[in-house]
Amino acid sequence: MKKLVLLLSLIISTIAFSQEAAAKKVGPPEGQALIGEIYGAGVSTKAEKSAMTTKKLDQKLKKSAKLDNVAVKGKVVKVCDKKGCWFTVETDNNEKFFVKMKDYAFFVPTALEGKTIILEGNAEAKVTSVDEQKHYAEDAKKSQAEIDAITKPEEEIRFMASGIKVVD
Repeated sequence: MKKLVLLLSLIISTIAFSQEAAAKKVGPPEGQALIGEIYGAGVSTKAEKSAMTTKKLDQKLKKSAKLDNVAVKGKVVKVCDKKGCWFTVETDNNEKFFVKMKDYAFFVPTALEGKTIILEGNAEAKVTSVDEQKHYAEDAKKSQAEIDAITKPEEEIRFMASGIKVVD
């Protein structure tokens, strides 16, 4: 009986430690970001059909500081290497805008870099502090010289994505 209790204790401990180790795994999710893959809540058919260019998004944000329930099509140029918790999308005029996931509910693989996606969510024009810019520069593994060069707040487009679909 003692051997059985000891064996069961050993099995339970092994399972508990393996689950704890898996929970501590840090890094973006695995995946190839293939055409048709969806992250988060997905993208509605209506959003796919009405997705605006990033140039049009920029024009709309000049009229209204915040836009809810919009869809944008763009190319991913950088994904957070630490968790896949943010990425940047290139605009039509070669500027970039920053994307985070709504409620920190999902992450994206680094394989999303270079892919064209449709994002659905909310967008706003925002001033980003020096400290926040430096934090994201560290996440992006920029050099210390690049991080130190960040000295003033920056106005930029911020997008809070509820769903993402890879389209190209």
